[in-house]
Amino acid sequence: MDQILQFISSIHPYDSLPEDELTRVAGSFARREYAADEFVYRHGERLDGLYLIENAAVEITDAHGGLVSSLSRGNSFGERGLLEDGAAATTARVIRPGAVLMLPAAEFRHLLNDSPAFARFFRRGRPATRGGADIATLKVSDLLTRSPLSAAPETPIAEAARMMRQAHVSSLGITDPSGALLGLVTIRDMSNRVVAEGRDGSDPVSAIMTADPVSLPPSALGSDVLNAMMERRVGHLPVVEAGRFVGMITQTDLTRVQAISASVLIRDVAQADTVGDMAAVTSRIPDLLVSLVAAHQRHEVVTRLITDIADAVTRRLLVMAEAQLGPPPAPYLWAACGSQGRQDQTGVSDQDNIMILTDGTDPADPYYESLARFVSDGLNAAGYVYCPGDMMATNPRWRQPRSVWRDYFRGWIEKPSPEAQILASVMFDLRAIGGDAALLSGLQAETLELASKNSIFVAHMISNSLKHQPPLGLIRGFATIRSGEHLGHIDMKMNGVVPVADMARVHALRGRLTAVNTRARLEEAEDAGVISGRGARDLIAAYDLIQSLRLENQAALVKAGRKPDNFLSPSDLPDFERSHLRDAFVVVRTMQSALGQGKGVLS
Repeated sequence: MDQILQFISSIHPYDSLPEDELTRVAGSFARREYAADEFVYRHGERLDGLYLIENAAVEITDAHGGLVSSLSRGNSFGERGLLEDGAAATTARVIRPGAVLMLPAAEFRHLLNDSPAFARFFRRGRPATRGGADIATLKVSDLLTRSPLSAAPETPIAEAARMMRQAHVSSLGITDPSGALLGLVTIRDMSNRVVAEGRDGSDPVSAIMTADPVSLPPSALGSDVLNAMMERRVGHLPVVEAGRFVGMITQTDLTRVQAISASVLIRDVAQADTVGDMAAVTSRIPDLLVSLVAAHQRHEVVTRLITDIADAVTRRLLVMAEAQLGPPPAPYLWAACGSQGRQDQTGVSDQDNIMILTDGTDPADPYYESLARFVSDGLNAAGYVYCPGDMMATNPRWRQPRSVWRDYFRGWIEKPSPEAQILASVMFDLRAIGGDAALLSGLQAETLELASKNSIFVAHMISNSLKHQPPLGLIRGFATIRSGEHLGHIDMKMNGVVPVADMARVHALRGRLTAVNTRARLEEAEDAGVISGRGARDLIAAYDLIQSLRLENQAALVKAGRKPDNFLSPSDLPDFERSHLRDAFVVVRTMQSALGQGKGVLS
């Protein structure tokens, strides 16, 4: 037992346990010597507990025999099966003889419940438990409670009302024979458009429906439902998949679960009357970050919810600007790029935005200049500081008609100078926030097709994606910052997140993929065959770890009363986490090398 105690006291997360608890846990371990080629367990077998390698080497393979990982001293395995149904999800075979410890399953679950560090370590990258499920992080498909009720557009109003009464619902989807959604009718429509106006009940229901209503896909988050209902003041949202009406989300559905504070912040932003009111709301984002990280939410959920707040602030500022300046002379689009465009904002973000004007509009029109200044100043006051590179709609260069933007993209693609590479990288992350989204959608598709066909431009983009290198030093160390305020730290954004984001952008370009979010791009690239399955999974796993540690570090800074930033000291991490972080950076560097060698990097 003394030998086991000494061993686990140097292994994370056991090193976080109090001394008496650590001693008790050491006594619960079983120890066994394994011979070479002996199986610890096979796929599908019931697991007795969590395994920890003392001095052997173990190979983990999937159900098809594919290599998952090669493990050695200090590595754990078996937790995936224990966290799911108790059956082994992989096969573990000893490839170098030695001792393996086994923590009984009951003790493993006890530690998951009682030790935050233990739970954080073994549940990293896994969804939070459903016991405390929040609507903001549930998918819309999880919120649907019944099959959709629909009617044809020629259905008489009286018949439609009877259908709603019999089904005890407050809304009805109007669809064509293929199931495509044409419109929506609610109880309020029956009251306001039929009873109040004395309309004949034999009239077709299409006469009172709301045509082309706002809808969401089943994959959308519950936060999308809340945001849309609060901003648009509606109580019903149709759910559409592949063009077909598949369900309805109502305010009644939302009462079944509790919304997290991200949705409360969205509500407060939508109701803000002044920029000061919005700044008071966004000042609560660091606390939101802490609570989301503490709840073990996946990093892509955390960054998505935080970005949603920035989107709501931007849209509210656009409404306030138009209220002050009057309606715009012609339609425009406000789009975000950078981290807001990719929907991966964290506790620290500046603003990156542009405006696309309707062709024929004078870009020097004082209206648009005033609108851009109002919104940009408001974002800065709300904590989204001015872009250091002046990538903002206040810059006349980035406030132009659609035809000028088309020329911009064509010029960057046909003459890929260093500046063009940087600008193209930024602009490929554009996402519509407010205004006429059609001004961007067709332009993006056209640009993707044009760029993907230009091999020289693609080669330049690959070259540009390799400029930010992971912070790897010699002899399994890190290349930390050597001077200044952040001495001994690594920049988790510029040397961790950005290299992956740059590669994901290249893969999206090569595959003409429309996703903007980094993780979504990698997933779509794998599905499209642009990147190998194993390469995509490795890179996604590395990205997940880097982003998770980045967010945990920011949350720790906030809890310590400091402003969150992107700088992490490797020495602050336990040995196990530090080793895994370095392994993640090795994966990023390996994938960079493969990308460069595969397509030829320009010198």
